[in-house]
Amino acid sequence: MASGCRCDSTAPGARMETLRGIAGSPGVAIGTAVVVGAKRAEHPRRRVGSGEVKAELARFAAAVERAQGELRDMAKRVGDHRAEASILEAYLLMLGDEALADAVERQVTEERRCAEWAVAVACDAIAARFASLDDPYLRERSHDLTFVAERLLRAFSAPPKEPPSSPDASPLSTRSLSELQGVSVLPATLGATLPRFSGPTILVAHDLSPADTAAMVEEPVVGFVTEVGTRTSHTSIMARALEIPAVVGVSDLLQRVSTGDLIVIDGLRGAVIVRPGPVELAEARARAERHVALAKELAEARHRAAQTKDGIRVSLRANVELPAEAILARDQGAEGIGLYRTEFLYIDRTSPPSEEQQFEIFRAVVEALRPKPVTLRTFDIGGDKFVSTFQVPPEMNPMLGLRAVRLALSRPDVFLEHLRAMVRASAYGDVRIMIPMVAGLGELRQVRALLRRAQEQVRARGQPCADEIPLGVMIEVPAAAIMVDHFAREAAFLSLGTNDLIQYALAVDRTSRSLAYLASPFDPSILRLISKVIQAGQDFDRPVSICGAMASDPLAALLLLGLGIRDFSMEAAAIPEIKETLRRVTVAEAEAVAAEALTCATAEEVECCVAAAFAPDLYDLLTGEREAK
Repeated sequence: MASGCRCDSTAPGARMETLRGIAGSPGVAIGTAVVVGAKRAEHPRRRVGSGEVKAELARFAAAVERAQGELRDMAKRVGDHRAEASILEAYLLMLGDEALADAVERQVTEERRCAEWAVAVACDAIAARFASLDDPYLRERSHDLTFVAERLLRAFSAPPKEPPSSPDASPLSTRSLSELQGVSVLPATLGATLPRFSGPTILVAHDLSPADTAAMVEEPVVGFVTEVGTRTSHTSIMARALEIPAVVGVSDLLQRVSTGDLIVIDGLRGAVIVRPGPVELAEARARAERHVALAKELAEARHRAAQTKDGIRVSLRANVELPAEAILARDQGAEGIGLYRTEFLYIDRTSPPSEEQQFEIFRAVVEALRPKPVTLRTFDIGGDKFVSTFQVPPEMNPMLGLRAVRLALSRPDVFLEHLRAMVRASAYGDVRIMIPMVAGLGELRQVRALLRRAQEQVRARGQPCADEIPLGVMIEVPAAAIMVDHFAREAAFLSLGTNDLIQYALAVDRTSRSLAYLASPFDPSILRLISKVIQAGQDFDRPVSICGAMASDPLAALLLLGLGIRDFSMEAAAIPEIKETLRRVTVAEAEAVAAEALTCATAEEVECCVAAAFAPDLYDLLTGEREAK
């Protein structure tokens, strides 16, 4: 959030240029650009003889050990930043993942590639699979794989490091990824030591790993810009945790910014000003000050009760994917986890994770949030992402194929292990289980029967578990929304997954940039489906929550409040902002606007209706900066 620079003018003859990207982390910063990591680490491409295989595998093992040591050093540097240390721990574990080791070993023993070449080929292959997936969050994991390749390749040429004096010298565990994370993905940093900086500096790179952002803690780095990435990338998550302004996804960044350029990054608007003039600098400084003032107020109030202006209590929970994010959610004032995504346990593995591996992860999350509730969603993933584990044939449209609960019910052996791990975790806190992509009541009944069997099996072993575990459903398929009265009779709770509900109801691919304008949460048809679900919850006394991106939009959140939602789940970083949004409006005001919105004919009409009613009172939250006095 810092701003400041010793230089207020551009170089003679230099032209100012504004670049556009994605707002990765809020804030406005001014500093001198330092371009780093523009080139991938070079590595030999050498065939090895049969007599060299053992030595090459030993070199790989040594490189992994050195890379893990570097990450441990990074973890020490972040110190008390718990969320950041947890992300680095996950990355440390990824480096030692068995799936990576197996892939590298095959490249060395079967293809007779040297260790460096084997690492590059193995990581690139896994990264390519992630990059081809439909889910935008999962696609981002391909960058993590690129990072691990970089760190490992550079570790081959790094000098050996003395081991720590005791096993407890590092704050990070050395257990395998399969034990804690269950995901065969792997990251690293730029590899080389980051340059020493003097004065406010903005890092410019093709991409940065979380370890790179952790290295900023002891340096005068006030922000960063990357060519790739989205708000859901681990780099953006780290930046938000460290409160460092960031803009990601800036095309041709390295061709348009050079080391030494004075730049302004606007993490509120997703803009980068290269070589700004005096007017732009003055405006940036003013905006930075206003944003810092607002952010300070929100941070100070993040642990206050979530309630409306007229005192009606509302629950704000977090959507998370990794144990590290659970810790961040707690620090942001979340009242629990409304959606814990479990699909990363299964992706890109040669076999499903064991019950014990899953249990350890679930228990860690539940204990971190105890006594607050944690809703574990059974894996929501398609057959196209399970090729190695389930041997599911490719489908023409995997988003409408064998995925989520359909895939789970097709493999009850795997699903029972999944459920048993959740059941066992219920002994350590308030656990609820949620089923994704349910289209018919028969699916709910089948899952309930399997859950009962899982509970019986756990008890038969003498293992502890909760007496009752609420089983709910996600309402994200239009068929479920239409038949919601029947689901409300049998499910313990209902959770609106607006991301997929919008996609399926409007027949719009939500990952398509060209069609993004059609996938509006303000579409009247979506509001009517949501209203129908809320009414069913009220009729049958079932809790109704919302866990889609709609919950983290201030205007949409107020519309949902007016429709009757009292339980929101969102990205952890959005919780303070939505908490403040709700405190400025009464339920009666929200209900009046929602009633008017339900009479509108287009998404544009709805958005105008809501904005006209609430935008004036939310100016600072919508712009990300406190109004000047």
